Amino acid sequence: MFSRAIQRQTRQTTRLFSTASKQLNHHGPSGPYSNLFKVHNRRIPYAVPHTLFFVLGFGIPFFACWVQLKRSGSL
Repeated sequence: MFSRAIQRQTRQTTRLFSTASKQLNHHGPSGPYSNLFKVHNRRIPYAVPHTLFFVLGFGIPFFACWVQLKRSGSL
């Protein structure tokens, strides 16, 4: 009983790899992820709002700390 279960399990996990039937092209111009970072027809490049978002996001807490320390007289 257990030997049949083990044999059945080993048969199911055996995979045959073959690359002759299909050519894999990971660096081609087409595919589902080919336009992931290409944003066309924009007046402002995508890097500008992206950079401003992170500068403001990381800068506001530091500015708030500086204002509070300045008010308390620690600076």
